[in-house]
Amino acid sequence: MPQNTNTKILATIGPATGTKEILSKLIDAGADAFRFNFSHGTHEEHQTRYNIVRELSKKKNRHVSIVADMQGPKLRIGSFKNGSVVLKEKQDFMLDLDKTLGNETRVNLPHIEIFKAVKKGDKLLLNDGNVVLEVKKKDDSHIFTTVLVGGPLSDHKGVNLPNITLPISALTEKDIKDLKFALKLGVDWVSLSFVQKAQDVKDARKIIGKKALIISKLEKPSAIHELDEIIALSDAIMVARGDLGVECPIETVPVLQKKIISACRKQAKPVIVATQMLESMIKAPTPTRAEVSDVATAVYDMADTVMLSAETAVGAYPVESVAMMHHIISQVEHDSHFIECTANNETHVCSMESLGITYAAKELSEVLPNVAAIVTFTNSGFTTFSMAKERPNLPIVAITPHESVASRMGIVWGVRAVVDPKVFKNFDMIEDIANREVKSLGIGKKGDYIITTAGYPFGQTLLTNLLHTIKMK
Repeated sequence: MPQNTNTKILATIGPATGTKEILSKLIDAGADAFRFNFSHGTHEEHQTRYNIVRELSKKKNRHVSIVADMQGPKLRIGSFKNGSVVLKEKQDFMLDLDKTLGNETRVNLPHIEIFKAVKKGDKLLLNDGNVVLEVKKKDDSHIFTTVLVGGPLSDHKGVNLPNITLPISALTEKDIKDLKFALKLGVDWVSLSFVQKAQDVKDARKIIGKKALIISKLEKPSAIHELDEIIALSDAIMVARGDLGVECPIETVPVLQKKIISACRKQAKPVIVATQMLESMIKAPTPTRAEVSDVATAVYDMADTVMLSAETAVGAYPVESVAMMHHIISQVEHDSHFIECTANNETHVCSMESLGITYAAKELSEVLPNVAAIVTFTNSGFTTFSMAKERPNLPIVAITPHESVASRMGIVWGVRAVVDPKVFKNFDMIEDIANREVKSLGIGKKGDYIITTAGYPFGQTLLTNLLHTIKMK
């Protein structure tokens, strides 16, 4: 069953969607990729779900991507004697390394790194930013604060530190165990949480190598300061608006979203917009008008993928959530102004030969009559990523000899992936292969053109230097 939208849908698997029956319905409703959230669930549960997704992908002839999302460091306070307290504005409150149960004046903070990093005047955000503390002074084991914004505070609530880079890795011991398990499974993408700096991506790459591609989640202000370098080192980016909206002033998130999407397109890297897209559908069968507009805005902004989190993981209407997101995407992409927005959002930066070739392919597709599709012959996925950057008003058909490369295309804009083991065997075969595979997807007719891009000599990676036109037979 071929997809019929360019913008992809990434759905999170959880207790509400872990069965074969529901996962099948999610794919039929429009899910192109599944997120395995390693903050929850056992390895055995992830193994079972992985096997189901791969089985369904084969049965439905769909290359559905699997994303393993690492938990990352979770900064949390300790426990209170009575389970919770209410902090009042302007009162003093202390965070310390003492594991004794907390009260209205203090609580344990079991993260020595925070004590080393904070300084007078810094703000600590607790409970998703609903409680705000300002640092007055500190020593090696105590942080003395004043409450700027009071409210209820209960056991193990999260701590956010805006504009503070902590001396900790994006991968914890738990993450490394989860990562090794996920790579052994054969996941397509690994999503890194808590990326603060470019070095975090480099460190992860040493472990992951070429076994999977890396999605860096941008949720810390410090990551925005190194945005271009992080994008360059990553294979894709996720705009993680949840923590980003706590760490940064919430009104800046839409601006950052657009900035990140634009920066990713310049470097031909897929970008995912995530968090609270259809939040009300966790409990309701229909979303709010604002949520519909939010999804539509991400599509107009040319995000590659939009993501569902709790809506499909634990929500009461997981299939309906995917179907609704698919309907919104379809409606936007059929808007006559959508193509105008695509053109207006294009970034004509050809910093390398490959991007010049794919830009030329897009331009040719607009002046050559009766073009059915653009075909990218790809060994690593790079040629296809470069073509997707241009957002052509045509299907992009990625033909690769590797199942693993095809499976990675579930989060890449406009791409239909096909596996053909004969690709790259003989240059003279590319016309027949392109004809056959485009027809197999039900695209085009005899006499239509197919525009092809590839790297030659065949088999090399990070190379696109060939532009070729073919008439369908």
